[in-house]
Amino acid sequence: MATSPPDRARARWAELTDRINHARVQYSLEAAQNLSDAEYDTLFRELVALEEQYPLLTTGDSPTQSVGGYSSELFDPVTHLEPMYSLDNVFNDHEMTAWIDRVVSSLGSFPELLCELKIDGLAVDAVYRNGQLETLATRGDGTTGEDVTVNSMLIGSIPQQLKGKKIPATLEVRGEVFYPLTAFDSINEEQARTGKPLFANPRNAAAGALRQRLDKREKEWIAAQGTKREARLESELNAARLRLSALQFTVHGIGSYSELNLVSQSDTYRVLKAMGLPTSEHFSVEKSLKSVLAFIHDRNENRSAVEFDIDGVVVKVDQFNQQRELGFTSRAPRWAIAFKYPPEVVRTRLLDIRVSVGRTGRVTPYAVMEPVQVAGTTVSMATLHNPFEVERKGVLIGDFIFLRKAGEIIPEVLGPVIEERTGSERAFVMPVKCPECGTQLAPESEGDKDIRCPNARSCPAQLRERLFHLGSRGGLDIEGLGEKSAQALLESEVVTNEGDIFNLTESSLLTSPFFTRDPHKGEQGPQLNEAGLTLLSQIQGAKQQPLWRFLVALSIRHVGPTVAKKLAAEFGSLSAIEAATESDLSEVDGIGDRIAHSLHDYFNQDWHQEIIHKWIAAGVTFADSPKKVEGPLTGKTIVITGSIPGHTRDSAQESLADLGAHISGSVSAKTDLVVAGDKAGSKAVKARSLGIPITGARGFELLTRGDFQSALSIPD
Repeated sequence: MATSPPDRARARWAELTDRINHARVQYSLEAAQNLSDAEYDTLFRELVALEEQYPLLTTGDSPTQSVGGYSSELFDPVTHLEPMYSLDNVFNDHEMTAWIDRVVSSLGSFPELLCELKIDGLAVDAVYRNGQLETLATRGDGTTGEDVTVNSMLIGSIPQQLKGKKIPATLEVRGEVFYPLTAFDSINEEQARTGKPLFANPRNAAAGALRQRLDKREKEWIAAQGTKREARLESELNAARLRLSALQFTVHGIGSYSELNLVSQSDTYRVLKAMGLPTSEHFSVEKSLKSVLAFIHDRNENRSAVEFDIDGVVVKVDQFNQQRELGFTSRAPRWAIAFKYPPEVVRTRLLDIRVSVGRTGRVTPYAVMEPVQVAGTTVSMATLHNPFEVERKGVLIGDFIFLRKAGEIIPEVLGPVIEERTGSERAFVMPVKCPECGTQLAPESEGDKDIRCPNARSCPAQLRERLFHLGSRGGLDIEGLGEKSAQALLESEVVTNEGDIFNLTESSLLTSPFFTRDPHKGEQGPQLNEAGLTLLSQIQGAKQQPLWRFLVALSIRHVGPTVAKKLAAEFGSLSAIEAATESDLSEVDGIGDRIAHSLHDYFNQDWHQEIIHKWIAAGVTFADSPKKVEGPLTGKTIVITGSIPGHTRDSAQESLADLGAHISGSVSAKTDLVVAGDKAGSKAVKARSLGIPITGARGFELLTRGDFQSALSIPD
């Protein structure tokens, strides 16, 4: 006999039911949500566990017994030919394995399992009669949805007429309407520009676009012809059309059909694709538990490689006869399951907005949040870039916010949950003085969105960040020179700035407690600990790093590894770079006027020269040994401009450099040949003015074979 649930269990069941149903209404009818997907899943799982403990709580009204959608009165109702079910979820390998074990137990053998990406979009049902689209409807409550057929005509990937010779009289397919991530980002940028709340995810944005009455907007606009409202209504209508046209559609299932002999899900995709229906390219039929889990984990690690948002993998029994044998529960098929990935969008509280000072003086606001799990990691801070971005996102200190983190991408604050505001929230105020040195903050130039601390030479924050950057993997790659050790070096005054780093000695490090340990038996006085020993040995080795790493380590604005490598390859030594004019620098491929000015400005600062001279005195050469590559193009100076089919700019340059050519980024009288690809710019113009030979893609291919003379004879 089932245990009667205590009052506290009944109260919690009622609370969970109310919150879940409220979230479903928001999702279905308002294209918005106060709960993140992760919060919803947590509440639903708690409700399932509560009902498993106290079965008497389970009623027909429970969210666990229904599909979970709603239909509004804005649209005509459409009854699906066959019910549209939800999917049950699993969240880890153990739960996935348990589900497969149940399937195997029911079928008596391991079935073929179709694994496909779970697009985070809006589920829809499309019905075709004799190949012609009759209705497009939302899922609704699983039995009845909303008729949004009129909007389908603007969604290019939804065919209005099927193609092929064997078109069934009736065909009902299920799929997902969604936004590619690039379109979603553009929509949120527009929301921010117009002062509207941001969408938490592409699914909400897709729901909002598809569930709008475009026909009603058109009638309102026509009726307003000649009035003051005409321009506004026309603008809103055009915006609605644009959002609809940006939607994509992918079929992932089939409902009712006639005249087709379909035996499996994978076979169905082939048949539907031949009719012109878009089906997923991201699926695989697997035959073992090991390969299913491998598919799931591989796609999770590469979530950012696809152009749309995914929140997991759907695993389905592939053969239809086995699907029929397994059947359905009241809300979900027993032959399919969704493996949900760690959420990439979550909700948390914004506790504060503070600022940090970077190595180039840029003062950046950042969000301090209640720690939250997102994309498999715990996050408590996220950059807000600049005060204009804080204002654009519309976040207030104390807000609930949506936070996104995709894979290795840094956490991003999407926007506030406006409905949760209580009135106690407050706006962020950008400080007017540097929080570390007290210097008056200001933009570097008029109109610059970045606010900076101009005390570059002695601001403690900038010193610390430059020293830390110097030892980073992108800089001199000095193990032991991390953020804490950089702070310790400065606090103990072992170094005054980065110029002292190569003069560190055992005796100087022993003055800092961070790098010392108590003496062992037989030793006299403090000794260097492992951190100190590692730092000393690494610093000696760093003196031999290539020129480009030293250019990065100097913290010259706009000079990262890519630019530094181009400068090193072009000039070969720091003295040559210092001697170059801004014009010479800007002509190097990928440099330009802004970087050239930054370089010129850096080397004209006396205290920067002091750093360089200290490094030279310590044994740094700031020069690369020239690579002597002998080949058929040795002695030829070649400039490549524009794009070469089948090559990136770097690969094109490397292919000729490997044959001995000197690849230059600028055209001069010393240039022997210019290769002008597609969209060649001013370098080709300059070459013509100097009478320098120019060849095109065909000539480039001859050069890759070492045939310089033949390349000369083929003009661009």
